[in-house]
Amino acid sequence: MNHPARWWHALPDGRVQCDLCPRDCKLHEGQRGACFVRQREGNAMQLTTYGRSSGFCIDPIEKKPLNHFYPGSSVLSFGTAGCNLACKFCQNWDISKSRDMDKLGAAASPEVIARAAQAAGARSVAFTYNDPVIFAEYAMDVADACHAVDVQTVAVTAGYIHAAPRAEFYAKMDAANIDLKGFTERFYADLCAARLADVLDTLSYVKNETACWLEITTLLIPGENDSDDEVRALSRWIRAELGPDVPLHFTAFHPDFKMTDKAATPPATIRHARRIAQEEGLHFVYTGNIHDPEGGSTWCPGCGAGLVRRDWYEAGDYRINEAQRCAQCGTHVAGRFGVFERPFGRKRIPVTLQ
Repeated sequence: MNHPARWWHALPDGRVQCDLCPRDCKLHEGQRGACFVRQREGNAMQLTTYGRSSGFCIDPIEKKPLNHFYPGSSVLSFGTAGCNLACKFCQNWDISKSRDMDKLGAAASPEVIARAAQAAGARSVAFTYNDPVIFAEYAMDVADACHAVDVQTVAVTAGYIHAAPRAEFYAKMDAANIDLKGFTERFYADLCAARLADVLDTLSYVKNETACWLEITTLLIPGENDSDDEVRALSRWIRAELGPDVPLHFTAFHPDFKMTDKAATPPATIRHARRIAQEEGLHFVYTGNIHDPEGGSTWCPGCGAGLVRRDWYEAGDYRINEAQRCAQCGTHVAGRFGVFERPFGRKRIPVTLQ
């Protein structure tokens, strides 16, 4: 379904420029931006995927990954198609790189999505699988509908967005996991066709200028962004610019899309990166895409006690009190926490919206 897009302007040469993200796509009649879903029609921009999805699932919130946003709760997850980055290592390329609109068979209005999440007992709705930045108008309308029925919203994104739409978008998000894909401009230019500086700006903005809860994910790729020096520099930047309490997730790469020649990341590499980040003063560092109960669990930065134990995506042994403090020593635990009820578990449940 086409829907009027925001954040664009007409150029003197007759083209229309999209102002959503730093790509600044300049389009003639009928052309689509690099994201594929924002298209010029006449003298205006249209979002071509409004109200359409590649499918809906109920997931554990830890799968996003978010470990400090109502642990153990469930989240209704969905995405559309397209992406405004060109990552050669994309782990969801069949969705994010899709050019087949026929794959978007699940149609749902913002109100239908909000009611479905509420009926399923999901605490939140996540915009994921592909980057919600490119369907921001749809995501923001869904967020409004969710908030009207006391359901929260989560953005899983690469953070590649201009300042003006960024302010509007994150004002409607309760939590975000932002990919920090590497820590060199070379990595972003060669493997993502993007710029690191723009992502760092978004991270700083979300943490320091909004009420949106922030966690960060870095996918470690052998020989590309997994050196000790790069992991240490990334960790130091997070501590200095965002603070020690922002959770950082190091996850393992598997060969996919245009990087099938690379070996999967060894679990030892992920665990080693976690130790480096802890040495640099980060309080909450996690491992992902490997079986590592220690690296997946939350530990008190004060006394070292286990606060939330996790095995894969299943949370348990919850020891954070109602004041959001360690039940053993009283240290404050950064995040969004509530009464810990029966955890959703690790299952993933596809759903059909009516």
